[in-house]
Amino acid sequence: MAPVVKRKSDEEAGRAAGYKLGWDHGYWFGLCEEAISRIPKDNKVWPIHAMYVETGKGFPYSPIDEAVRGTLASMVQRLTVVNAAQSVAELALADRPDVVIVLDGLQFDVAQIEKLRENGIRTAIWLTDDPYYMDITTMIVPYYDTVFTLERNSVDYYKQLGCQNVFYLPFCFDPAQYRPTNPERSSRKEITFIGSAYLNRVSYFNELTPYLAGKDTLISGIWWDRLAKYDLLSSKIKLNNWMGPAETALTYNASKIVINMHRAHDDALYNSNRIGLTAVSPNPRTFEIAACGVLQVCDTRDDLASFFTPGVEIVTYSSPAELIEKMEYYLKHEEERQQIALRGMYRAYRDHKYANRLQTMLKILFPLL
Repeated sequence: MAPVVKRKSDEEAGRAAGYKLGWDHGYWFGLCEEAISRIPKDNKVWPIHAMYVETGKGFPYSPIDEAVRGTLASMVQRLTVVNAAQSVAELALADRPDVVIVLDGLQFDVAQIEKLRENGIRTAIWLTDDPYYMDITTMIVPYYDTVFTLERNSVDYYKQLGCQNVFYLPFCFDPAQYRPTNPERSSRKEITFIGSAYLNRVSYFNELTPYLAGKDTLISGIWWDRLAKYDLLSSKIKLNNWMGPAETALTYNASKIVINMHRAHDDALYNSNRIGLTAVSPNPRTFEIAACGVLQVCDTRDDLASFFTPGVEIVTYSSPAELIEKMEYYLKHEEERQQIALRGMYRAYRDHKYANRLQTMLKILFPLL
């Protein structure tokens, strides 16, 4: 009879553990949704006709195009959407929008912008990759009436080039793409990193490898076979894997800790920044991770504290040893980890959505409306 009793006991224990886990995650999901519901919504509709020029570059820009398009559609009286491959100037001259807003613009012919300005149509560009393509952007920004950049350090530089109206408009997240969810138990991890293995990241992860090899870790992205001890982590790496927003958000939600590590402004292999302009502003992942209600451990950047309070809404590190120390601490202190994640999520939803940024853009472009 003893084996039968033991099997029944194991089943009961498993059922109880499963029930508790489900209850805990359901309660956590409810906390997140309740916090989001308390954030006031701005339903202002601007009485303007905007033409939005999508990059048309495909993934990974297509989710940004989608987010800007969808958000603007709810904010302006009329929105016309075109892409950089179309005859934008011809379309705009026929339709006379109040402003033509270009995203990225790296593959958009500035001759079309010249034609628009010559015919009295206002133009604006929102640069998405500063300072990593400064060799290109410095050639195109002088053509636009108004320049928005996600990098604070680019503002003064563009003004020195003669641009009259340059504004810092950092990136953000789309609630339709990134929000708290309740992933399946089988997909849950302790530590996750999603991104390409730029050289500065490889250097860091070479030192993290022994620690991450002993954890329930997931790394996803290209070039990770560059690691010095790749074999130690190969079973935890989805090599050369590109995730769209839906899969990325689910992966964040399934993690206790997500590492955020910015790329270097002077990467020796993948850079178009010969002037060496440094980067101080947070990347889009900073906001996307926070929006999923997961603890973000982020490398320090000078302007990061303008968006999230370190130690309160986000956790920061400045060396591999400090990163390991903080991950180990928060894996063992779940309540503290969840409280920081919850505060970071609330801050992201309150202040850092596309709606927040585009409201700022429209206020700058149309201050009298």
